[in-house]
Amino acid sequence: MSKHEPERRTITLGDVARATGGELAGDESAIVKDVTHDSRQAGEATLFVAVRGATADANIYAAQAIRQGAVGVISENGQPENLDAAWLRVSDARRAMAFAAAEVHGSPSRELRLVGVTGTNGKTTFAYLMAGLMKAAGEKMAMTGTVEYLIGDERRKAERTTPEATDMQRFLRKAVNAGCRTAVMECSSHAIDLHRCDALQFNVAAFTNLTRDHLDYHITMENYFAAKRRLFDGSLGERPRVSVINVDDSYGQKLASDLAGDGAHVVRYALENEAEVTARDVKLSLEGTSFRLQTLAGECEISSPLVGRPHVYNILAAVGSGLALGYNLDLITRALETCVGAPGRFERVAHDGDFTVVVDYAHTDDALLNVLRTAQSVAPQGRVITVFGCGGDRDRSKRAPMGEAAASLSDVVILTSDNPRTEDPERILDDVEEGLRAAGKPYRKIADRRRAILQAIAEARAKDLVLIAGKGHEDYQLIGREVLHFDDREVAREALAQRAK
Repeated sequence: MSKHEPERRTITLGDVARATGGELAGDESAIVKDVTHDSRQAGEATLFVAVRGATADANIYAAQAIRQGAVGVISENGQPENLDAAWLRVSDARRAMAFAAAEVHGSPSRELRLVGVTGTNGKTTFAYLMAGLMKAAGEKMAMTGTVEYLIGDERRKAERTTPEATDMQRFLRKAVNAGCRTAVMECSSHAIDLHRCDALQFNVAAFTNLTRDHLDYHITMENYFAAKRRLFDGSLGERPRVSVINVDDSYGQKLASDLAGDGAHVVRYALENEAEVTARDVKLSLEGTSFRLQTLAGECEISSPLVGRPHVYNILAAVGSGLALGYNLDLITRALETCVGAPGRFERVAHDGDFTVVVDYAHTDDALLNVLRTAQSVAPQGRVITVFGCGGDRDRSKRAPMGEAAASLSDVVILTSDNPRTEDPERILDDVEEGLRAAGKPYRKIADRRRAILQAIAEARAKDLVLIAGKGHEDYQLIGREVLHFDDREVAREALAQRAK
């Protein structure tokens, strides 16, 4: 047992049944030490959750889990006659899984000051900024997000933006046992909708913005917003202690108004509208961003290495959340001066040339417009050369708008592949071309992403900015069923080296 790990009470099947509201057939006194949705991980004192997925029903693996030593099964189905094991029937297996895992792992989020963030854009940068504030406060912290998972100095590559509920509760327990007292996590709309964030107690929840994305899953913007708002309204279990919301965003305005009307503690941040956390005299350059921060706790000058107006919003969200955690403005200011944000978010590729190369994760039309506005503002004397594409097996409705966005604010557009996955790359490019043609500006199509990046950098002139958008921190390309190594930053450096010869 870790020196930080308190002795916790033994959890039984009866405890889990009460926590989930399920109907138990079996020995209430049987001990449960872990919960899993993966039958391959089922073992002694493990409770297996049979989740119905989009392509498979895990109930078919219940017998396998029992043979491997699982103490019982949580399922929406009735117990099969030929399966002699404890059976906990519930109305929603995913939601029950979250509450079962929280019960078994001792609700570790209650031992942490947990910060959650949701929104279309800015989640990852916000998470890194909060991690910076927590570290500046001298606190050992944990983080889960799109790029990586952290517990103190231990880090591993992220498998998904928001871990499954069983994995999340296990991760947070490990963080608490390692001595963490603060944590920040990205909460994607898919994760919220699939109950991965249920049974977590958030000290602070932040809302960045809502723009078109994931409509292949949510179908409508109303459904997309409804998923996001569940982080704030208490439907995950308990309402956050403080909600920090961007009220320059129309969905944020509605969310803040609804929550405040319901008696929630809301902190608003904005550049254009009245808010408790605002920025004045914003100055942007390729070297970073500065502004006068105004809060109810006082005013101060902020200087950050992050580039662009969207990052001002991310900084304001972090300031509001930091104040909600009890950090003072002096600590917040010092932390923001050194925090470089997330990999692949307006990340410059260093070289000795007289033009700029930037890699960014922008993969929606709104995100692409934002990064292009930033490019224009920090490199006003040169051209903006944009290399971008769209992912396959994902929301097709954003492809033409991304084409329009690229054409509207770029001087040169090179359309290429992103992660085509199992879709025909040419079909994806055709969808994007509809928007490019509608904008009426010339463009080139180079499906091979490496060749497209090489071409863009080869033709850059003095004071130009080459923007390579869509993949950001990713070091792979998904083509068919293959995962191939591909890092835009590496390819850009290769192109720069070729140009320098």
